[in-house]
Amino acid sequence: MDFNIDKKQQCTVISIENEKLDTHIAPSLKSELVLISGKGEKNIILDLKKCQYCDSSGLSAILVANRLCKNAGGTFVLCGLNEAVERLITISQLDTVLSITADTEEAEKLIS
Repeated sequence: MDFNIDKKQQCTVISIENEKLDTHIAPSLKSELVLISGKGEKNIILDLKKCQYCDSSGLSAILVANRLCKNAGGTFVLCGLNEAVERLITISQLDTVLSITADTEEAEKLIS
């Protein structure tokens, strides 16, 4: 499995279990996000601590998650970014749009 889903009381945590969030993973991640949102989940944490690389399709999946949560009146938090992924987020100016924390514990505090 390319990602792991952990349903918690306040939110759903999705951990990317692959080194790359790219065209191979992003489409299935987007589908999963739509399913989770469709079940009424409005708070999602995306944990990228194992992810070393992200491309435009990965960024697109991140933006889909952010939009779904926002439309549902919830919160989307991105966490566990390594240097390369963080740089990409900053260059894309998504750091001004997204809630970003160091780890899932911090992210859960933002939601609760």
